[in-house]
Amino acid sequence: MDRVLLSGNEAIARGSYEAGCTFATGYPGTPSTEILESIAGYEGIYSTWAVNEKVALETASGACLAGARSLVTMKHVGLNVASDPLMTLAYTGTGTGLVIVSADDPGIHSSQNEQDNRWYALMAKIPMLEPADSEEARLYTRKAFDISEEFDLPVLLRITTRIAHAKTVVRPEQPRDPRKTVFPAPAIEKYVMVPANARKARLSLEEKLNRLAAFSEQCTLNSIEEGTADVGIITSGISYQYVKETMPEAGILKLALTNPLPLHLIQTFIARFRKVLIVEELDPYLEMQIRHLSPAIHGKDVIPSISELNPERVRQGIRAFVGGSFTPEAPSARPVPDVIRRPPILCPGCPHRGLFYQLGKQRTFIAGDIGCYTLAYDEPLKAVHTCLDMGAGIGQAMGIERAMPRGSKKPVAVIGDSTFLHSGMTALLNVVYNRSNILVVILDNRTTAMTGAQANPLSGTDIHGNPSPEISLEKLVSALGVGWVRTVNPYETKPLEKAIKEASAYEGPAVLITKAPCVLLPEFKKSRPKPMTVKTDLCTGCTICLNIDCPSIWWEPAGVKASGRKRAKGIAYIDPVSCTGCGLCADVCSFDAIVRLTDDAAPREKGGA
Repeated sequence: MDRVLLSGNEAIARGSYEAGCTFATGYPGTPSTEILESIAGYEGIYSTWAVNEKVALETASGACLAGARSLVTMKHVGLNVASDPLMTLAYTGTGTGLVIVSADDPGIHSSQNEQDNRWYALMAKIPMLEPADSEEARLYTRKAFDISEEFDLPVLLRITTRIAHAKTVVRPEQPRDPRKTVFPAPAIEKYVMVPANARKARLSLEEKLNRLAAFSEQCTLNSIEEGTADVGIITSGISYQYVKETMPEAGILKLALTNPLPLHLIQTFIARFRKVLIVEELDPYLEMQIRHLSPAIHGKDVIPSISELNPERVRQGIRAFVGGSFTPEAPSARPVPDVIRRPPILCPGCPHRGLFYQLGKQRTFIAGDIGCYTLAYDEPLKAVHTCLDMGAGIGQAMGIERAMPRGSKKPVAVIGDSTFLHSGMTALLNVVYNRSNILVVILDNRTTAMTGAQANPLSGTDIHGNPSPEISLEKLVSALGVGWVRTVNPYETKPLEKAIKEASAYEGPAVLITKAPCVLLPEFKKSRPKPMTVKTDLCTGCTICLNIDCPSIWWEPAGVKASGRKRAKGIAYIDPVSCTGCGLCADVCSFDAIVRLTDDAAPREKGGA
């Protein structure tokens, strides 16, 4: 393989393989998910999903103690979860190479915020590398393992959504032989961070930082590109690509190792130009560390600090920076098509839809969580009222219950199965310990659906598809001390409604588990029932079926021509291709106008009689 086309995520997996990594773990989260999925295809690397990012990093640190080069993957908010062990790992050191991938999400494409995780490297006092394309993602991953071992520190490899998912040419190299692992010999002063040892480790860390600063000045990954303009640009990561596209004639200092910064190199670069612009995405991370070197530095005064950058946003910033002396070629004008707004929505037949339809009728507060079920917040369901972070819904519901006056309705927390295992168990234990009167609904669809149907401890399989122990939610919840636990099929409307009412009436913590596979899983597709259809002679146009927010149900307004005549009322239409036959629409129809399509009955065509 001289050259291959890989995404940044796939290239990181390749770089890990080439570096002799033998242990990889993480928690799925866009835009990082495909890293571990790609690593799972390489022989010789033990790869596994962890229940959360903190556990992943702690597990990887243990593998490092035995001599295994290890990789941990997560999206940006996952590093918040893993920050506890991260901060102390800089004190203890890693023993062997440990690389932590943080996939940031500027523009909030699939996240609840757009935090800039470069600050974590500064705060944790660890090296950080930022690739600008897939080839650099591969190369920097290899280099990160070497830096980690040279300085006995974890290395943060920071990418963004564009790097993670864009594909560029990669030049693979031969993998190095993995080193032999051994049972770790105790090194109490190094790895046991009681105060006496931690004070010594803090001094040792400072010495490592001094050596890193000198290393940064000589790091060949940092580069200067000569230009013809009298202005210079300092940049890193994906921002470099925007700069090259927008102002290739500028002198460019491209920083690859962005913690610690090569301040002497930067100062030398700045001295060559009349003024210098720092182009970086999100926070002024580079600017705040560099601005004191020269009054001629510009940055966030012209480059936006909110949302994802792109060539046009950078072009506008550069135009303001150079004061009109630079006139870039305007992008070709393309007509913007007039398209219908298509907000994210639960899939046709999603097992969560019936639950949220029923919960919405309870008229109580519903604390939500992170997962595809969060989409129930929008019209017409409007059955999710909060979304903060993984596992927060249970704690929020408890706080609401304790703050409400007596006699108020029992608040509800909804949480997915994978999210519950990630960080909901401790919150539920806190609810039990404090005797909080809330209802927790665990939506068990047998997978981590939000990020692409990855396995979890409830799925019965591991990352490779091999059988693994299938944890019982009922036994787990009961062991945490919950007195009322029920499991229901969310497609069975009446038993579901009855269970919700019983749980709401129960005095004390109650847990309702809705159990049905995600409609995108093979096990659902194998047993998919026949789709539903509308009997037009019985449809009254009441629109109740629209309230379940199923994308397979369309509405034909009054006045549409059908069979040569005008329709006096609007009626529903069900698309037989996308309909999964879940039957929820038939359950909510009061006029028996929705029935299952039989073999001898053709579906009514849209616009037909």
